Amino acid sequence: MQLTTPVELPKNLPDINHRQKLLLMGSCFAENIGKQLYSRGFKIDINPFGIVYNPMSVAYALQQIISGTRYTEQNLFYYNECWHSPMHHGSFSSADASTTLEAINQRLKQAEQLLKNEADWLVITFGTAYAYTDKSSLSIVSNCHKQPEKLFTRRLLTVGEIVDTYQQLLSDLFTTNPKLKVLFTVSPIRHIRDGLHANQLSKSTLLLAIEELQRLFPNAIFYFPSYEILIDELRDYRFYANDFTHPSELSIEYIWRQFTTVFFSTETKKIIDECEKITKALSHRPLFPDSEKHKSFLAKIELKIEQLNRKYPYLEFQFETSTT
Repeated sequence: MQLTTPVELPKNLPDINHRQKLLLMGSCFAENIGKQLYSRGFKIDINPFGIVYNPMSVAYALQQIISGTRYTEQNLFYYNECWHSPMHHGSFSSADASTTLEAINQRLKQAEQLLKNEADWLVITFGTAYAYTDKSSLSIVSNCHKQPEKLFTRRLLTVGEIVDTYQQLLSDLFTTNPKLKVLFTVSPIRHIRDGLHANQLSKSTLLLAIEELQRLFPNAIFYFPSYEILIDELRDYRFYANDFTHPSELSIEYIWRQFTTVFFSTETKKIIDECEKITKALSHRPLFPDSEKHKSFLAKIELKIEQLNRKYPYLEFQFETSTT
């Protein structure tokens, strides 16, 4: 008996493997997939601007990365006793402007080196097609930082403006890094605050824009149906967290397994299995972390990690095993 409608997964896509480097940008779903990749030994950078939801903010962030932009205090604003960047997540904010700038510019430099010279994949997850424009600067912001809503104008982006922006951006990216491949996904997280109908309009806008970009760059842009898997194949509230908007741990794991089916070779899956055994062993909380027995256990795990890295020299798998 078939109790679900399986989503047809894309076929014959390029492999993602441990020899490659990946940059992930976008919504918190990008963070979820990024954590899955990182814990299994992949070389990745996740959200150098922090979580970003709308396509235009992701595009502006990428433009700043490839142009070598560096922030100064003029790019920040002071609100609620902290310095903020309208392009960055609140995790970059602090009470000291120099601390905020140091964090921002360090991540920018790191992402620039990766995207221009090293990245094999850019993974972009769109969250919503609704964007906020600062009324004073007339610029779309990535984060309002809890400022009064009256300072911003909220609107639904159009398919055309998303496609136009990304057509130029992607052309620049492929010129800078010819080996780069781009994978788009749409976050399955439902933006209930918009209302269910508006949320569907938003997701539809994102899907149509990605479809057009695939048509324009058929050999370099790919799509993974994470949105469809949760909304259609896992169509049940038991696959959502308690807020009924975010995917549960079970559904994230299910989507991850579908991801592995599409992108990973037999060799890559074998390495993943070995990494998972190590992370699973380390996930157990010891009753007596200072005991000799636990220290011996950690030493064995460290040895396994060393053996894994020697077996696959390109892996560079790391995991904190210190008791301090």
